[in-house]
Amino acid sequence: MPESEQRPILAATQKWLQTIVIGLNFCPFAQREFDKSTIHYALVDSRKTEDVLTALQAEWQRLDQQPDIATTLLILPYGFEGFWDYLELVDLAEQLLVMEGYEGIYQVASFHPDYCFADADEQDPANFTNRSPYPMLHILREAQLSQALDHHPDPEAIPQTNIDKARAMGYQQLEALRAACLS
Repeated sequence: MPESEQRPILAATQKWLQTIVIGLNFCPFAQREFDKSTIHYALVDSRKTEDVLTALQAEWQRLDQQPDIATTLLILPYGFEGFWDYLELVDLAEQLLVMEGYEGIYQVASFHPDYCFADADEQDPANFTNRSPYPMLHILREAQLSQALDHHPDPEAIPQTNIDKARAMGYQQLEALRAACLS
């Protein structure tokens, strides 16, 4: 993918991190890594599931070799716009994580423009805690995540706090924030 195509995708992703993930404190641990520039952004310029899984394996290997990278966002701007197709990819990614022996080392979190929690209405503002400008797989180091959670005063409250905050803001406001990340 030419750099001219990569730039707006990366800019939208970084703006989303700053505006929504960090700005709304949906992840109380993201600010530190963003400020330290320890987030690696990888774009997959393919619509094929096999290519995404190959890229995922490459990112696990990168994290193995580069301990200064805290986390990776594997951004999928093409081919996984449909949420159900994307969920199938997430399932395959989690299976591959186990097959490759990375269970307990890395964790895969999921973000998608149409993210919808099971049993939630599509218009539920709580879905915005996992809505992003592009489909992406977020690779986290489990040890680092565990350490961060150990130092948080109430880690169990994070999801409900985020849901309450999102619902208080409302769908329209959150959609406008997310849409602004793409402009």
